[in-house]
Amino acid sequence: MIKLLKNLDKKELLYAFICLILVVIQVWLDLKLPDYMSEITRIITTEGSINDILIQGMYMLLCAFGSLVSAFLVGYFASYIGTNFARKIRGKVFNQVEKFGMGEMKSFSTASLITRTTNDVTQVQMFIAMGLQAMIKAPILATWAVLKIVNKNFTWSLVTAGAIVILLIMILTIVILALPKFKVIQKLTDNLNKITRENLTGIRVVRAFNAEKYEEKLFKKANDELTNTSLFTSRVMAIIFPVMSFIMPMLTLFIYFIGAYLINDAGMLDKIDLFSSMVVFSSYSMQIIMAFMLLTMIFIIYPRASVSAKRILEVIETKPSVDDSGFSEIKTKEVGTIEFKNVSFKYPDALEYMLSNISFEVKKGETVAFIGSTGSGKSTLLNLIPRFYDATEGSVLVDGVDVRNYKLEDLNNKLGYISQKAVLFKGTIDSNVKFGKSLNKIDRKKIDEALEVAQAKNFVSQMDNKSVSQSGTNLSGGQKQRVSIARAIARDPEIYLFDDSFSALDYKTDHILRKELKKYTKNATTIIVAQRIGTILNADKIIVLDDGKIVGNGTHKELLNNCSVYKEIAYSQLSKEELENA
Repeated sequence: MIKLLKNLDKKELLYAFICLILVVIQVWLDLKLPDYMSEITRIITTEGSINDILIQGMYMLLCAFGSLVSAFLVGYFASYIGTNFARKIRGKVFNQVEKFGMGEMKSFSTASLITRTTNDVTQVQMFIAMGLQAMIKAPILATWAVLKIVNKNFTWSLVTAGAIVILLIMILTIVILALPKFKVIQKLTDNLNKITRENLTGIRVVRAFNAEKYEEKLFKKANDELTNTSLFTSRVMAIIFPVMSFIMPMLTLFIYFIGAYLINDAGMLDKIDLFSSMVVFSSYSMQIIMAFMLLTMIFIIYPRASVSAKRILEVIETKPSVDDSGFSEIKTKEVGTIEFKNVSFKYPDALEYMLSNISFEVKKGETVAFIGSTGSGKSTLLNLIPRFYDATEGSVLVDGVDVRNYKLEDLNNKLGYISQKAVLFKGTIDSNVKFGKSLNKIDRKKIDEALEVAQAKNFVSQMDNKSVSQSGTNLSGGQKQRVSIARAIARDPEIYLFDDSFSALDYKTDHILRKELKKYTKNATTIIVAQRIGTILNADKIIVLDDGKIVGNGTHKELLNNCSVYKEIAYSQLSKEELENA
């Protein structure tokens, strides 16, 4: 928690200091009230005038009003500090996640990151807002009140000390029981978010396979676990207030009970002083109990906030495996070239290599395709170019420079990446095509040109408002792929990376799109990962992968003659006549 609180800036620390001053003023005003009550008691018992009583009453009203104003200002500043702090931490977590490589994204699930950015930050925010009001006030109030009653009466002090000991034992027991459960609650919240997200994302599959009951059981199990754990902690915490409600009147009762015996045994002149002292002592003892009541509120919030703070720090302090800090802009002599030098790669925590000893070179303007069976490492190989992962061994060079020496922004500005699964964002067709660094630099003409090359202009022109729903659910798979291809085209990159980006297109559209794309990108380098032979027939070079190794490298006709793996794939998709005429 202390590490996280170091993110408070000077302005927030100044406001916290102001809160401290205001709390001291508030406590001083609250503790002045019993003094005026004692004075009123003395005036009444000594037959003072009504004006004297009203004056003391007016002082009490002023103290109460001053305490109210102080409490209001403390609440305002505490809310400001908590809210502003939460805004900064959420931004810090989001920015850190933006730097994560794919390895970190897999170690932190999406559901967990959402919980950490929202629920966990809210818990810390509540702790700061409540802490500045209660945590500062409680020790000051308790200490000051104890100093006020010290040496007043040993018996009354002993009774008050007993009540405090009971409170401390109760608080300690509750913290021991509840603290471990709060960590479990946050993990169970992650799990509930994960199951809900999976269900919403895969709603079509769930309905298509009549798996509603199965999903309901999964959700019910996760929901019941979270509910039962939350009920346990809530029930443990709920003990506090009944115990406090019992202790406060009982303490007053004991003070007055002991006071009655003391007054009864005292002389006439001492009775008035004892009665006045009893009223004051009772008021101060209530203030002490109130201080501990405020502390219990902190103990309710702190355990969960502490767990949340650790979870937030886990994200913030995680060092990204793909790091570009410390690198400056590089001016390259080459343009549009890619080279793999003895590259081997295995996923984090994996035992076996996904790619082994991969070496090839792509020159400017070439179209190079990768093909192979499912799981042969085609997409994995492509992911090493934009540094979604870094090579375990060997090096990947873009324009003659190792990708690990680029700033990620500079590297990605050279690339036009079209993912295997087309990803669109809520907005319009135009905003999706313009998405990226050049967001404000792409004009209307460029957008239309990109849509036309991507064979998307016809269906876009028929759309009424050209709006895109979240994840592009109002478009078909082929339409989404064409818009994502147009997005890459509009950037005019040096290198195009197509990760099986034509799979949702029919053969006719695929053929026309590739033909137009070849004309438009004749000076750019194109890397294509494909499953269909027809997509890569005319590539300058085709690299065949099998079990993470290169088993073939050449043109379509060369591979038909000398690569059995390629020949097997080709004959499984096209007839002998089609291959001969290709």
